[in-house]
Amino acid sequence: MGLARRQWIVLAAAGAFGLAAVPAQAQFIELIEKTKPSILIVGTYKATNSPRFNLRGTGFAVGDGTFAVTNAHVLPKPDEPIDGADLVVQVRRGGELQMRSVTVLEVDPVHDLALLRFSGDAAPALAVGDSDAVKEGQAVAYTGFPIGGALGFSPVTHRGMVASITPIVLPAANDQRLSAKSIRNIRDARFDIFQLDGTAYPGNSGGPVFDPATGAVIAVINSGFVRGTRETALTHPSGITYAIPSNFIVPLLQRHQGQPR
Repeated sequence: MGLARRQWIVLAAAGAFGLAAVPAQAQFIELIEKTKPSILIVGTYKATNSPRFNLRGTGFAVGDGTFAVTNAHVLPKPDEPIDGADLVVQVRRGGELQMRSVTVLEVDPVHDLALLRFSGDAAPALAVGDSDAVKEGQAVAYTGFPIGGALGFSPVTHRGMVASITPIVLPAANDQRLSAKSIRNIRDARFDIFQLDGTAYPGNSGGPVFDPATGAVIAVINSGFVRGTRETALTHPSGITYAIPSNFIVPLLQRHQGQPR
């Protein structure tokens, strides 16, 4: 094959790839714009505190748009001193953040999930996809508020892929590492999680991981809870990001849909 023909083939292939990439990029831009109103800021509020609002993590609207999903560890613990502050979510409507009061409907401590219901008008709800269909190597995107409010209260979206689908509990190297907590985890938490090749930060906890092609939620970002289970032997925990498969959201939502507010 002559040099000129080889060059023509390379240029033609590059052009075809570029044309294919443009619609995909446009679709992703549109998806981010569509998803952002569904992303909620989860935190505590008290008028006499300084600051009055304390961000604790990310959540997202599901169901009829008044339900919200986040990580259980984002919520204040019963013995946690929050000085009388109320749990709230902030919803973005028309470019402005609105504070909404919250009722905790159910907490799933095994999968570190919580289902909330917030007051006021509904937010656009995200569809919950089938996480059993997720494959290693699949492209994903995730949205949240990394590093708390240090970067502001605008949702940030990252892209990545599912690097591994792996059990939440690592087997102990020897019997001496089998603590009471490890034994409970092995007994009670036998499920797979998604390991992502992107980096998430504490403020991302509770945020949605979604399929960039459809916008369906396939997992929930989780940092400290899973990392504490899998990486307790590390002196310096890694930056690996974990996510809880979305199918664990479904029974929570099914138990509360249709109930009066």
